[in-house]
Amino acid sequence: MKINPKNGIDKLIFGMKQNDVTAIYGKPDRNYKDEDDNVIYAYNKQKIRLTFYVEEDFRLGYMVASSPELELFGNKIIDKKIKDVKKDLTAKGIIKFTQEEFDTFENYFNEENWIIFQTEFDEVVKFEIGAIINQKDEFDWKFPVKK
Repeated sequence: MKINPKNGIDKLIFGMKQNDVTAIYGKPDRNYKDEDDNVIYAYNKQKIRLTFYVEEDFRLGYMVASSPELELFGNKIIDKKIKDVKKDLTAKGIIKFTQEEFDTFENYFNEENWIIFQTEFDEVVKFEIGAIINQKDEFDWKFPVKK
């Protein structure tokens, strides 16, 4: 599953609607609403959770994945040492990370690409990616929605 920074993961593109996603992956294994009434789809096989924002007409705006098949710039990231992942990203010009710690987990957040690597015991266990917000403080949707 190829990660496409600022665009999405695999065939999933920020701005898709729920029916666009089900056309690709079928019905989700879980479908529920979070505390903000956003719709969440979870796919077990792909190990991915998708958030469709209620305030954005239920467009796909956030993805959380932990599939061992996740690849960023041709490199697998899950179960890899964070220092090795960051080294690979430095070669692509992705250098700046904000680091947060809680319990045994650490998050490495790169705001420019809106990506988070969650680690435990120095290895990446989860990856998060969100739609980019542009200069006008609006989502920069990559998927054209039919009117």
